[in-house]
Amino acid sequence: MSDKSCVLALDVGTSSVRAILYDREARPVPGAAVHVHHQPRTGADGTSEMDADELVDLMSLSVVQLMDRAGGERASSIAGVGVSTFWHGLVATDDSARALSPVYLWSDTRSWKSAENLKDRFDPEAVRQRTGCPIHSSYWPAKLAWLRSERADLWSRPVRWMSFGDLLFWRMFGRLGTSVSMASGTGLFGLADCGWDQELLSVLELSPASLPPIAQVEQTLTPSYQRLLPNLAGIPWLHALGDGALANLGSGCMTPDRRALTVGTSGALRAIDSAPPTHIPPGLWCYRLDGGRVVIGGALSNGGNLRNWLVNTLRVQETKLEDALSSMVPGAHGLTVLPHLAGERSLGYAPHAFGAIAGITSATTAEDMARAGLEAVAIEFARVDRRLDDVIPGATTLVASGAALLSSPAWMQMMADAIGRPVAAGQAEEASSRGAAVLAMESLGMAGPPKLDPGTSRVFEPRADFAAMYKGIEARQEILYRALIGDRILGT
Repeated sequence: MSDKSCVLALDVGTSSVRAILYDREARPVPGAAVHVHHQPRTGADGTSEMDADELVDLMSLSVVQLMDRAGGERASSIAGVGVSTFWHGLVATDDSARALSPVYLWSDTRSWKSAENLKDRFDPEAVRQRTGCPIHSSYWPAKLAWLRSERADLWSRPVRWMSFGDLLFWRMFGRLGTSVSMASGTGLFGLADCGWDQELLSVLELSPASLPPIAQVEQTLTPSYQRLLPNLAGIPWLHALGDGALANLGSGCMTPDRRALTVGTSGALRAIDSAPPTHIPPGLWCYRLDGGRVVIGGALSNGGNLRNWLVNTLRVQETKLEDALSSMVPGAHGLTVLPHLAGERSLGYAPHAFGAIAGITSATTAEDMARAGLEAVAIEFARVDRRLDDVIPGATTLVASGAALLSSPAWMQMMADAIGRPVAAGQAEEASSRGAAVLAMESLGMAGPPKLDPGTSRVFEPRADFAAMYKGIEARQEILYRALIGDRILGT
């Protein structure tokens, strides 16, 4: 392997930390990958959080293990490090980078009442158009308003508010800063001017000094990290970027004709453009990949987590489930499902949304309910896809990523049938991680899109004879939604 011929991608997610080496073609280097799993703390009250110090330690552990696994020659060939982290997380620290709170994740819904109260203090639609983010428990404004009452101690002393990626880089490099990508996922950031939104800061009584500056941090590891990671001390580290945008990059979805469909624990459907739209359609969001590219799309709180719940709760045998799903005709089970077990984001953003299964009879089987639940998720993605047509038309193919979806050809076919577009299995096994590697190569002048498009494998074509069946399921799903939850806040 020639000198400086690969990059390291660090991917910090809500269920695992991955450290992977990629060669100049953005292919994983054989035997040079480490996955360290972890689980957020969750509770029936909506709690979803992680310990910041434990997560920093897991990152360090994964990189140290990767360096050991890679060996001296490969470790010395690393040209730079790209970093992907989860979007929307919020942690409070003091001025010495000591965490004063857990990392509150996007899935923490305890601030939903604060989100509703905030909507009475300004025009929420105007805020969504400026920031790209609705007022919702997933984002910082609601969490900060909630923490003002729940954690009054955090407001009686100097506090810094930041994402986990910002805290990680502060500790590693000794200087605080954030990328436009991470800032754009907070709900406090102006998409057009790339700065903190002054109206929201005023309403929240939040000083700009308590937020990280939007700038690349100094790329010199602190002495302690130089000792821990000597092979990585003198090379460029790119500041953390949002995992969703990097998944588009890693999947090769960088043009309007290709959309990235990701289903892991949750799910998202995203498209990349060069600038924010003049009007963001109802139910969608818009964040930045970097200063010259934005990602527009919708996210579901329920994806692989719903599938796991169905399998575990209904005690469906995994080995038999795929065959059962493939043999069923859409809607033949007679069931209607609301798949919002973990609440709802796009399109309705209902703070009190919940799951439901209607139409059960004595003939209903566990496989029927599993199929109906997965169909319901596919229909939610179809809604998002149609809304994307309003702002970025011309899509011909959806490129799928995420283990929950790629592991199930039957679910892939459901997605194609419900959405009405071909769904291709992306060949990038870890799309966000690979995106971080591609961006690092792009920044270092090694290579970049479209040269590093990973391509696709099997393509699932929509079956026209099933289109009407899915329309019928969607109509019943909407009736049940209106009956149990209410009108969709941002339209159907």
